[in-house]
Amino acid sequence: MNKTELLLQRLDEIGQSLKDSNQALALLALGSCGTERERLDQYSDLDFFVIVKDGYKQTYIQDLTWLSKLEPIAFHYQNTVDGHKVLFEDDVFCEFAVFEAHELANIPFAEGKIIWKEVGFDETICQPQRLPSKENRDCEWLLGEISCNLYLGLGRYQRGEKLAAYDFIQNRSVKLWTELISLETTSKSNFIDVFNTNRRFEEGYPKEAKQLPHFFARLRTHF
Repeated sequence: MNKTELLLQRLDEIGQSLKDSNQALALLALGSCGTERERLDQYSDLDFFVIVKDGYKQTYIQDLTWLSKLEPIAFHYQNTVDGHKVLFEDDVFCEFAVFEAHELANIPFAEGKIIWKEVGFDETICQPQRLPSKENRDCEWLLGEISCNLYLGLGRYQRGEKLAAYDFIQNRSVKLWTELISLETTSKSNFIDVFNTNRRFEEGYPKEAKQLPHFFARLRTHF
């Protein structure tokens, strides 16, 4: 069994585990294991929402038996108030959140794929009602912010604060640059991540991505 087959099998197993618990309502797969299966590969992980019956949310967050009974868990930690990141011993990585049905209307998320649902469950609840709100950043603002970050970063570097300089120059400025490109140029990718302009940047903006090695070269030679 290859990695993508293992990922999809684990997803089905999670759905069955939820069904057997009699406390869940649905399993909603997101990203490459959801509606974007064309980009699922050996480096993918499982992103999903678990929708549970009222009163059972904390049960699923605090006790991960519904996952560990499928495959031993090598590592996990609670990364948000709603869920965990989990690495199984067979190298399947998951990131999930648990919600009661009424909470979904206030949660920003991209469209997903229902893997399992209880009979009679209203599927429309799993349709995104709220997309992430974008800050009003125009090209002038982005260019100004990038310029200031570079200026401040060089000052930090001269002062000997190399880690702070790295953050200003390599992290903040490059992230804002990808945002600027996304404003000025139409992405060639069929899978645009509305939460993170860095995702699939090389696929969406192949011409602009040719400049990335220059940024990375700076990182390798100066830090």
